[in-house]
Amino acid sequence: MGQGVEWAMHVLLSLAWLDGDQPVSTAKFAQAYDLPPAYLNKQLQSLVKAGLLESLPGARGGFRLAKPENRITLMDVVAAIEGPEDAFRCTEIRQRGMGEGAPERFFEDTCAVQSSMQRAELAWRKALAAQTLADVRAEAERHAPGVGVAVRAAHTGT
Repeated sequence: MGQGVEWAMHVLLSLAWLDGDQPVSTAKFAQAYDLPPAYLNKQLQSLVKAGLLESLPGARGGFRLAKPENRITLMDVVAAIEGPEDAFRCTEIRQRGMGEGAPERFFEDTCAVQSSMQRAELAWRKALAAQTLADVRAEAERHAPGVGVAVRAAHTGT
């Protein structure tokens, strides 16, 4: 998983702590997290395309949450940034090399490696889908009380 998911989660958390106030620009987020603006903007545009963020144009424009934080799952974020494709892709190497001359019946069933990886990925996706941005926000606030106030102050100057 690329670092874009981490960046997206922190941006979404920041916006959740801002409670729907003024939109925040890519430049402000890039400065706050010391990230390259152009690459961060690509991640934010992916979140807009997925319906997780709204993009507001103009000098006072920027990004804000497109829906409540309790309706944004971690799976939504991962899919928006990484795409919906499976993480594991079986290429049937069992049919090459030493398996090249094996009888067809050896390959009638799904590859055990593929089915094991699919089960693991399904469990991972279900776990991500079961957690929301609101859950992550609550956990962050338990670990670091006052973090929301600090983030809000950093973005609003108050």
